[in-house]
Amino acid sequence: MDLHESAQDNRVTATFDLPGLKKEDISIDIHNNRLVISGQSTSATEENQDGYAVRERRYGKFSRMVPLPTGIKAEDIKASMQDGVLTVSFPKTGPEQAPQRITIS
Repeated sequence: MDLHESAQDNRVTATFDLPGLKKEDISIDIHNNRLVISGQSTSATEENQDGYAVRERRYGKFSRMVPLPTGIKAEDIKASMQDGVLTVSFPKTGPEQAPQRITIS
């Protein structure tokens, strides 16, 4: 997982390399101000050479958690997947945490 913050855009972008997975194999949930990315990888290959059969199976579950700033809603989170790379981005601060200037009267 790569995590990048952009001060210009006020966004955090998390990138996950998930080769061989489709977007249907991945779930993205929010639990207790945490973004949870999880999924399951299954792969099976079979070769028949010179009277031998070689079968390989790989299965594995994964889960990663990224803390979210207070006040971030599900509609603020954007996710896309292209060529086995999942990109998730969300605002660095919620609307109630955005800096505000107070004028002196």
